[in-house]
Amino acid sequence: MKFLSTIRRRAAGLAIAAVFVCAATSLLAQSTSDVPAVQEKDRQKKAVAKQQENEAQRSAAIEFRGNRAFDEKALRSQLKEQIATINQYGLTAARADDAAFFLSLFYRKHGYAKVDVRYTVEGGDRLRLDIDEGPLITLGMINFVGNQHQPADKLYDYVVGPTRERYSQMKSDLPFVASDVQEGTDLVGRLYAAEGFINAKIEPPIYHYTGDGAQVAVTVPITEGRQYFFGAINFSGDTIYGPEALTGQLVDLVNAPYTDNRVADIPRRLQTYFKSRGYYDVKVEAVGAPDAAQGGRVPVSVTVHPGPLYHFDGVTVTGLQRLRTSYLERRFSKFRGKVYSPEVVEERFRELMRTGLFNTLQIKPTPIGGNLLRLDITADEAKSKEVGFSLGYGSYVGAIVGASYRDRDLFGYGRPLTTSAEWNQRGYKGEILWEDPYFFDTDFDFKARLSALTFDFDGYSKFELGGRVDLSRKFSKFYTAGVVISERRVSISDVGIEPQLVGDRKYYVSSLGFTQSLDLRDSKTVPTRGWIFDNTVDLATSAFGSDIDFIRSTARVSYYIPFAPKTELTPDTTSIGTAPKLSWFQRSSVAVGARVGIIHSLQSETNAAEIPIDERFFNGGSTTVRSFGERDLGPHDKHGFPIGGEFFTVFNAEYTFPIYGELEGAVFFDAGNLLPSSENPFEGFDAGLQNMRYAIGAGLRYKLPIGPIRLDYGVNPDPREDEDFGAFHFSFGFAF
Repeated sequence: MKFLSTIRRRAAGLAIAAVFVCAATSLLAQSTSDVPAVQEKDRQKKAVAKQQENEAQRSAAIEFRGNRAFDEKALRSQLKEQIATINQYGLTAARADDAAFFLSLFYRKHGYAKVDVRYTVEGGDRLRLDIDEGPLITLGMINFVGNQHQPADKLYDYVVGPTRERYSQMKSDLPFVASDVQEGTDLVGRLYAAEGFINAKIEPPIYHYTGDGAQVAVTVPITEGRQYFFGAINFSGDTIYGPEALTGQLVDLVNAPYTDNRVADIPRRLQTYFKSRGYYDVKVEAVGAPDAAQGGRVPVSVTVHPGPLYHFDGVTVTGLQRLRTSYLERRFSKFRGKVYSPEVVEERFRELMRTGLFNTLQIKPTPIGGNLLRLDITADEAKSKEVGFSLGYGSYVGAIVGASYRDRDLFGYGRPLTTSAEWNQRGYKGEILWEDPYFFDTDFDFKARLSALTFDFDGYSKFELGGRVDLSRKFSKFYTAGVVISERRVSISDVGIEPQLVGDRKYYVSSLGFTQSLDLRDSKTVPTRGWIFDNTVDLATSAFGSDIDFIRSTARVSYYIPFAPKTELTPDTTSIGTAPKLSWFQRSSVAVGARVGIIHSLQSETNAAEIPIDERFFNGGSTTVRSFGERDLGPHDKHGFPIGGEFFTVFNAEYTFPIYGELEGAVFFDAGNLLPSSENPFEGFDAGLQNMRYAIGAGLRYKLPIGPIRLDYGVNPDPREDEDFGAFHFSFGFAF
């Protein structure tokens, strides 16, 4: 037995040794097999380094001689494509000639019209470029001969325009570039054509060199001919709406000078007019007859073939993977049987794209039997789920950290669900939001949210838990109205304010509200033009189960005025060059706004209760009167804590101007007040002025697609004893 045990131990030892030997052999084999791979990598690195060294040597084999105006680095940069070709395929006489040609072209574009570049191939792999730059020739006077209807200053801007694009507007001595002058002369011809001089002739420019050859004067001979305008517009075919109605669609065209481009625009205008009224297959032709013009008035013949009146039929949907086809089918089902309108289709298309459910969405009307149009929809779905994180800072709340999760297509029905959480140095907030933009397949937008938050205000802290339901409808492109049901439970704690000024510390609010908005701005996120008016009214009463009774209303109006003219490019304006650059003043804008709010207790006199502090209004801060800190305008207790009020007004005016790129400057004026009681807010004009506080200030804005980042400093022009001289504000979004 002992012998067998010894054998077993030795066998086990041999087995273990065998394992170690196998492992060592495997590692050695692996290490040995790695040697060729390492050697191969080293060889490849050396080959690449050698190739780069050869390319550097080849690049260095191009020599420039005679260059004074530009250094070698600038010349090599201009010939980088030619140099790359030589490095890759070798040096030949043809490639050397290309390099000399493009180098001379570079010099000519900078005013060296007499430059001469010659090449020499040395030793088969070296290229020498000998440059005789000649003098720098500048552009002198430009004389126009024969121009009677167009001022010389205007024509001058067109001729020097191509050269001016490469140089500062402040540069007075422009280089003479013959190709640029010819291009500018062509633009003059297009200008005359756009102004109705259809027979105008612009002769090639004539160049006059000064004695020393350093400057060139240019003469541009012009034969203007007669200026033509639109004459009688004669309609034929089935006009349906009559010549007067159709002519009304062309007023701006026919009142302008006659051009071929404007004649070509007549069919486009009228086809749009007919299609918007259901004539999907309309055909319109317009022909001008300049040879038949009388007194410079050109008659135009317009032929209309409206075709049948089309009506909406059903839809077909392809391309969906997760979203149910019924989502798109129901969006268009209400149009079935109605007269076709491309504007209706376009508006619904924009609504669907704003949901974020689609990368692309194509809607193609297809005629089918019985003068019906079927809408064939091809969709490419976007990712429905997204996770977001945010970091920020505000001068009042401090650092901000947020996270969110959103599913735009919950269960394939296209109804978004969003959960979000945010922390800042004054509190936190969590929210769950569910949306149904087509509530019960109607045009109503439904939103339901649950939220919980804490916030540390100056003088007290609060905890709020509640929910809110919004049901709204867009009654037109600009007007939206809705109702709001809100349920909130509020708890006030850590109170540093005198107790009698706080009101109820724990209460339940149940309210019913009405909202409306008339929005005529050009953008909801970055408005530059137009105005908006919105108003809310909400009622809290014990009839709804509320612990406090009040009625509250707020209203706002904001108006945005850009200084740039509102112009629409036509085929004629685009044919004579790019749109003119806006001046510094034209890129400036003014915004004005006004807000008012009132809250009034509905408690009986025998059971009067003060409005709780967290339901009152506060004034001052980055979006109100900016010479005050956040919520710091208005009544305070003896400790200096703001206690809010029941009536407020805010008036703002702001002028913004460009500084550099997306950075803008601003100067502003704010005014506002906050009254402790809503009983007689307008009692006495003098009292109102005494309670009005002001701000004069300046700031910076950095424009982002979703709104500006703002830094403002407001000065209080007439500070009282308990008021600061001014306040800084760092925030995001528009002030009003």
